[in-house]
Order: sequence, then C-alpha cells, then structure tokens
Amino acid sequence: MQYTDRGLGEALGQAYVRQVFSPELKASTLKIVEGIEMAMELRINQLDWMSPTSKQQALIKLHGIRNKIGYPDHWRDYSKVVITGGDFAGNVRSTTIFESMRQLNKIGRPVDHGEWQITPPTVDAYYDPQMNDINFPAGVLQPPLYDSRIDDAPNYGDTGGTIGHELTHAFDDEGSQFDAKGNLKNWWTEGDRQKFDARTQCVDDQYSQYITVDDVHLNGKLTLGENVADLGGEILAHIAWKDANKDRKLDSIDGLTPEQRFFIGFAQWDCANERPEQLREWAMTNPHSDAKHRINGVVVNMPEFQGAFSCKAGQPMVKEKICKVW
Repeated sequence: MQYTDRGLGEALGQAYVRQVFSPELKASTLKIVEGIEMAMELRINQLDWMSPTSKQQALIKLHGIRNKIGYPDHWRDYSKVVITGGDFAGNVRSTTIFESMRQLNKIGRPVDHGEWQITPPTVDAYYDPQMNDINFPAGVLQPPLYDSRIDDAPNYGDTGGTIGHELTHAFDDEGSQFDAKGNLKNWWTEGDRQKFDARTQCVDDQYSQYITVDDVHLNGKLTLGENVADLGGEILAHIAWKDANKDRKLDSIDGLTPEQRFFIGFAQWDCANERPEQLREWAMTNPHSDAKHRINGVVVNMPEFQGAFSCKAGQPMVKEKICKVW
C-alpha cells in the first residue's frame, strides 16, 4: 500500500513544529541571538590585536550573517516521494532519487538562502560558511537546553553559549577563510592572521595537554575550531546576559547566585557519559573535545567563573595563562 496522505502528514508535522515552537519562543530566542551578535561587534571593536582594515571586514561579515531560527519560512515539498509499506529497499531508493534530483536541479539557479541542511526537530545547530548563516532548529530550543519558563542565567549559559559558539565559527580557523558573501577569500592582513594563529595556538596547547581516557591525549589541532568556538561563544553569551539584565536586580535561586546559575547552565549543556572505547576513538576522529574538557577547558579561561565560585590561585579551575581569541 502506498502512502497517499502525504500532504496531510506534512501539514500535521508542520503544525506540530509551530505548536512547540511558538512565535513568542522565536521572538525570545531572536532577542538572545541579536544580543550575542551585539556582543561580538563590541568584542571586534575592542580587539587590540586586529588592525582597523581587518576589523572593518569582520564587521561586514558579522552584519551579513543570516539568522535562521526554529524552522524554514518555506517547507520542502516531498509530494513526489513514493513510500510503500513493506518495501524498505524501494523506499530508500525513492528517497535517494528524490534528493539526488533535488540537488541536481539547483544547477544554474540562484542560491536559495532560505534552505536548511537539517530538519526542524533536530537537536543540533550549525554555521554554514558558504551561506554565512547560523541555524538553530526548534529541536535544540526545547527544555532542558532552553526553557523560557526559567530565569535568563542558565538559558544564556546553555543556549546562549550554543548561539555564540555557532557565531564564533564564522571567525574560527576555518570560517575566517570565507568572506561575508560566503566566498573563499582572505580578508585578513598578513600580520593579523599571524596574531590570530598565535592566539589560537594557546588553545591548541591547552587542549593537547588534556587526557581524555587512560593515557590518550586530546588532539589540540583536530579540535581547535570547536574549542575556539566553545570559548568565544561562552564569553559572548556572558556579555550578552549581563547586558540584557543590566537594569534588573537578580536574586539567588536554590542557593545559587545568578553568576553561578549561568555557569551551571553551561555545564548542563554537555552532560554525557561515554564508554572508554568511545572516548578513545573520538580522540582520534572527533573535531569536538570530550564533554568534560569542552566545559572545563572553557571556564578556566574565564575570570568570571573563578569569581562566581571564589576559586583561588593554584586551584585546579584557575589557569595561570588565559587563552583569549575573540
């Protein structure tokens, strides 16, 4: 039996996504995104290692970024896909042909800047350097990652850090090679690139010292882009959170100060429990560091964390040489 009510199924799916990701939720998320982009503009203007020429190009790229939140403005039409009950191989063939033809039909046509690479329910986010856009589907903007019913501190520490992470990818070791229009183009002066590389070397050296399992070290070069984005993203999120609440008196909740709740929100973002075999494989293949060091590797570079938890010099969460790129 072929599935003939595809139009109804798609309509119900779209209605459900719109229900769980309301216009109010989209507006609150966009407010955080815009606040973090303003924080990035502030950081670029304050950089002491970047020349005015490169700063100008960096700001052009920042202002050219498209924000995609929740779900696409125009839903993809799957009406030509034939799905038949009991025919798994045939269904795989049908969907593969559909997607191949969809990609081939792009040839000679203008770039569709409204296209998404992942579906709305996906729990993920990404930056696309060739589109110069940051994408946050509805799936990653749900509890426990983002909860509009709770205070700003953990939301900014968690989801704000994710937003800042993807934004920072536009200026990391890979994203910085593309200009505002998504073209592979060097917009840096030679001196600025050397200073950038020197600062990211600090991050490389830091993470290369971490042991993920047994005697296996992280690969600081393999994970560099993600580590720089983690660090830059959380710094931007903290700046944006402080600015969004500058005129409010924030009280402690459950015995935790707002600053502590911000960093606890960040730590809860990457709760994980992997087998040693998985950690060993990821150390060789995964461009992301393991969960423990994605958190601890960031906060040791943030004096705000040390202040929030009264960390003293010489303690494990206090780093003598702080890495700072963006």
